[in-house]
Formats: sequence, C-alpha cells, structure tokens
Amino acid sequence: MSERLALDRTASDDHLRSVVADWVEQHVPEPWRQAAADGHDALRRVRDRAEYEAWYPVFADAGLAVATWPVAYGGLDLTNAQARVVESVLAPLNLGRLNPLGLNNTASALFAFGTEEQRLRFLPPMVRNDEAWCQMFSEPGAGSDLASLALRADRDGDEWVLSGQKVWSTWAHRSDFAICLARTDPAQPKRKGITYFLVDLRVPGVEVRELRHMGGEVDFNEVWLDEVRVPDFHRVGDAGDGWRVAGATLSSERQMVAGAGSGGVGRLGGRGIEELLVDLDRASAVERERLMRLYAEEKIRDWTNQRVRATVKAGGTPGPAASIGKIHQAVLNQALQLAATDRLGAAAMAWEGPEMPHQVRGMIRSRANSIEGGTTEIMRNILGEQVLGLPGEPRVDKSVPWNEVPRN
Repeated sequence: MSERLALDRTASDDHLRSVVADWVEQHVPEPWRQAAADGHDALRRVRDRAEYEAWYPVFADAGLAVATWPVAYGGLDLTNAQARVVESVLAPLNLGRLNPLGLNNTASALFAFGTEEQRLRFLPPMVRNDEAWCQMFSEPGAGSDLASLALRADRDGDEWVLSGQKVWSTWAHRSDFAICLARTDPAQPKRKGITYFLVDLRVPGVEVRELRHMGGEVDFNEVWLDEVRVPDFHRVGDAGDGWRVAGATLSSERQMVAGAGSGGVGRLGGRGIEELLVDLDRASAVERERLMRLYAEEKIRDWTNQRVRATVKAGGTPGPAASIGKIHQAVLNQALQLAATDRLGAAAMAWEGPEMPHQVRGMIRSRANSIEGGTTEIMRNILGEQVLGLPGEPRVDKSVPWNEVPRN
C-alpha cells in the first residue's frame, strides 16, 4: 500500500518531479509503465477497468488523486501550479480519477457549504473510491425546470423522511451515496423551499431501476424513495437553502460535462480528435475542411475551459462561463462523433459480431450531450440573461408558493 507523499508548498518543481517519478517507479505496475511509452491505446490493452479499480487506492492514498486538497481530506495541499507539475509526470500513465460525481459535484458543495465534520466524514472515502457517488436532482416533472421538483422531505426529530422519485441519475445503480434535492417547505416559492441532502442509497426504502439507452449500456437510472430516513447530519447548508447549495454542484457539473475537469474528456472511444486526422492527406478537400474546422473548435473548447479552470483556481466560481463550455462541448462532441461515424462508411450501418464500432456507440451516446447536465436551451437562457443582459423569460410562478402553482 502506498503512503502519502511527503510534499508541501515549499517543494521546488524539480523536487516534485523527482518524488512523483520515484513514486511511479515504485507503485505503478511495470506493464503499465512500459505500455505508457507507446500511448494510451497501448495502455488500454494491458490495463482493464477492474484491474485499475483494484489498484486505485494506492494512487489515492499517495494524495495524488486530489493534490490540491488539504491533507486531512486526502490531498497534498499543493498549489495549483505545483499540481500541474505533478500532472505533467503522471499524464503519460492516464491515471483517470474515479468517482467523478463525488470529486466534482459532491465535493464542491461540501467545500462551499458543508461543515468540517461532514468534510472529514465524506471526502476521504470519496477520494479512495470506497464510497461511490451519484446525483439525484432531476425528476419526471422537473428536468429543465429543476426548481419545480416535488420529492418531499419532512423533519422528524434529528432525521428527515424523504419520499418521491428521481430520474436520469447517472451511475445510481453502482453508487453508495447520492446528493439529493428535496422540497422541505411547499408553502415557499419553488426556489426557497428546497434543501440539499446526502442520501445513503443502501438504507431501506431506496429502489434503483436501471434505464438502458440506445447504445445498449446502462448509465442512467430512476430512483424511488419510500419514506427513506436521512439524518440531519446529512443535510448540507441550511434547510430551505438547497437551491443556493446546488449552485456549486451545478457549476461543477457543467464544467465537468464541458471537459474542463482533470484530464479532459475522452472522445471517439477514448481517443481525441487526432484519430480523425490520421491520413488527412488522403482525404478529400471537403473532408479536410470539415476536420480542420472541428480541430479549430476543439482548440476553442480547450481555451474556454482554461479560462474556467483559472477562475476556479483563483478562488472564484465558474458561473456563466461554465454554461458557455457546456453548450460548446455538446455541439462539438456531437459533430466529432458524427464525423468519426461518417468515416466508417457502410461499416457504420452493419458490422460483424455483437459489438458495434466504438464510433457508432459514441455517436449514439453523444445525442444526450445537449440534454444532460442542463439542456442547451437552458444554458442559452443563462447566457442571454446573465451575460448579455437580455430580458428574462416570463416566469409567472417565481414568487408564488410552490403548493399554489397549478400542475397537470
């Protein structure tokens, strides 16, 4: 088992590189190190998912998975500049962070609004992937208009009793905990009567039902809660202030979906746009123009995300900039996946064996990009109103108590 690295903010860049390189030599399996020299494709051939998950606590225990987090929460308390030096050493090994909905969505709310006791309880096992997390915000009648959610939470002494339904909960079928928005005061306007909870999905009353999407995989789920008891210790922020707490999660979610998180977003079956640029000289003039436009858009995406990361690292929140990245990523990824599928020709319509080509699977999956993490229409509204200063959409129920708003 790996021990936490002896690093701090006084370490020089050369010392950081040396210590991390030594750690890699001692703790990363030799076949992975050798394959990394030939690129990520070679690495994937020698390292399967189960093997990586089994080894992952070694990476987390060293503090490298969240190097800028405080030591008490599983990090190394390094500066952002130092973390980039560490990443430069680790990058060839493609050590992706497991538990992304925990590390991004849940952690952002705990850092901004959680208590020290909550952070000490939930962050360390999250870093080690000992407790997997998902997000339960959307409901059948509350998707784009999330604030109209109806799942109820009633106070009962030191506990809350939650009942209702959530849907499109990514990875809920293999998660231990979920962040959850529930309505605690229906007499308040819809954004003021919501509370943010951390729900243990292993307790009685929770039922997770898998939803299989067009590509054949199961990512999404619907979750039913029937009088699920949640301790008040699992409430993040004040009762009724959940909409504000959720803002930290939603900004991080949009940043993650936009590819602004650590390591970026895998595309085209885990590969980037470079896959499309192979044999570019043999492509037609029309195809070359299409691919180079996509290449330029990819660079714009990366620069946009760099601005978002810089804001976060300076202590700010992504804000509307995360919505820019979310819109751009959805459109770009769909165009990239379609271009990759087009290059297959007839093989995109019929193939041998049970497995569809990764290009086709990626193209089908990309259809969800303009819906998940906030629809493109909602993101455009945010930019129009908060950035461009355009008149807001008519909202007749903005100040009306939730329980007085007509519903079908």
